[in-house]
Amino acid sequence: MGETTIIIISLIIFNLVLIIFISAIVIFVRQYRIKKKVHLAEIHSIDEIHRQELLETQVEIQSQTMKHIGREIHDNIGQKLTLASLYTQQLAFENKAPQINQNIENISDIINQSLIELRQLSKSLTDNSLKNSSISELIEQECNRINDLKICDISLDINSNITIESYQVKSFLFRISQEFLQNSIKHSKCKNIYASLHQDNDNILLIIKDDGKGFFIEKLKSTGIGLKNMKKRTKLIGGSFLLESEKNIGTKLTIEIPLK
Repeated sequence: MGETTIIIISLIIFNLVLIIFISAIVIFVRQYRIKKKVHLAEIHSIDEIHRQELLETQVEIQSQTMKHIGREIHDNIGQKLTLASLYTQQLAFENKAPQINQNIENISDIINQSLIELRQLSKSLTDNSLKNSSISELIEQECNRINDLKICDISLDINSNITIESYQVKSFLFRISQEFLQNSIKHSKCKNIYASLHQDNDNILLIIKDDGKGFFIEKLKSTGIGLKNMKKRTKLIGGSFLLESEKNIGTKLTIEIPLK
């Protein structure tokens, strides 16, 4: 009986030690996982702060660059075109041949139209409209400016109550819209463009599509700087980017931006 009791007590003590040892390991592993989770969360937070700082720096650099370009357009190119317009007016006044005068007037009209477009572009680059206007107003103004050029017809479906507090999100969303619209009127030979901007719960949905000649997406991915810029800007503000195009049908851009 004595030996049996000793064996039982030894087994109990061994089992208790084993249980304590296993419990200690479980607690250690659990604490390790908690600390690892906290550490990863801290790293993610630091990365997010760093990404936001990079975004703010990029936006500031971009803003200053655009203002510089706008001033150069106004002060340098604008003045040269104004001088060229004056020269053509002087030529038309001095020349007596009606046919040549007509050609000179045509040149003068082209120069004056270019001056108008350059002044509009210079104003959009140098003023504070991005800060002072809503995203709905900015896109609507850009579409109206293109409509005034009589190149194609733009139809708008925009929710005027959309409010974006982040300047970066508003700036990038507007520049993406500008990029697509400019590409459509320059390259697609479209007759119509449709632009839609709406807010659904905590997301903003932007859709712009044209009825132009379209293109093969895969061919553009390797060479399209504009496409890369749009995708990069969308990624920086945490949005999803989808560009679809079909030959002789048109091109469609869909951007979805979370507001939270």
